[in-house]
Amino acid sequence: MLEIFEAITRRLIESWKSDEPTGRRNAYRCRCQRPVYFYNSFCLGCKTPLGFQPDLLQVLAMTPADEKDAWVVAGQEEEGALWKRCENFHSPAGCNWLVPAEEEEPLCRSCRLNNTIPGLDIDENGQWWRKIENAKRRLVAQLLQLGLPVVSKVSEDPERGVMFDFLRSPEGGPRVMTGHANGLITLNIEEANDSIREKTRHEMREPYRTLLGHFRHEIGHYYWDRLVDKTEWHKKFREVFGDERADYAAALKRNYEHGPPADWANRFISSYASVHPWEDWAECWAHYLHVVDSLDTALRFGLRGEEVEQAVEPFTVDDLYDPKDEDAKRVILLINSWVQLTTVINELARSMGQQDFYPFVMSRSVVRKIHFIHLLVKDARGGTSLI
Repeated sequence: MLEIFEAITRRLIESWKSDEPTGRRNAYRCRCQRPVYFYNSFCLGCKTPLGFQPDLLQVLAMTPADEKDAWVVAGQEEEGALWKRCENFHSPAGCNWLVPAEEEEPLCRSCRLNNTIPGLDIDENGQWWRKIENAKRRLVAQLLQLGLPVVSKVSEDPERGVMFDFLRSPEGGPRVMTGHANGLITLNIEEANDSIREKTRHEMREPYRTLLGHFRHEIGHYYWDRLVDKTEWHKKFREVFGDERADYAAALKRNYEHGPPADWANRFISSYASVHPWEDWAECWAHYLHVVDSLDTALRFGLRGEEVEQAVEPFTVDDLYDPKDEDAKRVILLINSWVQLTTVINELARSMGQQDFYPFVMSRSVVRKIHFIHLLVKDARGGTSLI
C-alpha cells in the first residue's frame, strides 16, 4: 500500500520551493479570507474587486486609487503601485488581469498576444472567445511561472514573439485548421463549442481534446522554434525524438492512411505523437505542462489522498534522460507523484460516470522525453529549477 499525499505533500512542497518571492503556492484568498479563484474579478462574498497580477502570479484584492480608472492592492493604499484593468475587462473576454498604470499598453500580458479575435457581431463568437481567453490566460500564467519568454509578436518582438489568430471557418469552407507557423498560433474558435469539440474528438479517436490542451500543444511548437532549433539542444533533440527533417507531409499522409505503428504506446504519449518528431515534441511538451500545473494546483490546496494499491511499478532515476542530473530524484518524485494522483482522480471520474481525468499511460520512453523537456525549461530560465 502507498500513502499518496502523505509523502507527496511533505516532500514535493519542500522540493518545489524556489527563491522567487511569488507566494503562488498558496490558494488564492480575498482580504475577507474567503477563497477566490484564478478567473475571479470580484469576491462573491464581500464583493471586493479582484485582479490577477502577472508578476506575482496572484489574484489580489483591489481598491480604487485617487487617479481615474486606477487601482491599488488592498492594504497598500499609501505606498502601493498603481494598476489599471486590462482593456478587455469590459469585453466578452472578461479579462481580470492587471496592467501597470504607467504603461501606455492598454492590454495585459496575455491579451496583447492576440493578433485576430473573432467577429463580435455574432453573439456566440463572444461566448466562445471568452472560453478561449480563459484557457489562454491559464497557459500564459503557467509560462510566466516557468520563467519562459512570453512576448507579443504583435507589439513587442515581431521576429521571435508569439501571437494568436482566433478564426471561424466561413460557411462553405475552407475549414480553419488549428496549428502553428513562425510564431503565429491559429485556433478554430469552434473548438470552444463543447458539442463540436467532442464530436471531433470522437471522429479522431482521441482520448482527450480541450482548449487548454490545444494551447499547450501549439505553444510547444513555438518553443521548439525558440529554444531548440539551431541551438545546442538541437542535436540532443534528434537523439531523443528523432530527426525532424523527415518529410512532414508524407508522415501525415502515412498516418492517415495506415494509422500509428502497432507499438506506439511503448514509445509515445499518444498515437498522434508517433506521426513525426515535431508532433512527439509538442505532445510531450503539453503533457509536461499538464503534470506540473496539475500537481502544483493539488499542492496549493493541500490535497491529500487515502491509501491506494500501487497500480504500477514506480519509475526510477535510470528511466530519465540524464540520471546523473542534480534534480533527478526530484523529477522522478514528481512523475511518480503524478501517476499516483491520476490513479485516484481517474477512479473519482469513473465513479461519476465520466471519462478518465488523465486517459494516458506514460512509458519509460515518454518519461525520458519529459525529463529532456524539463532540463531544457530549466536551461531557458537560467539554470534554476522549479522542483
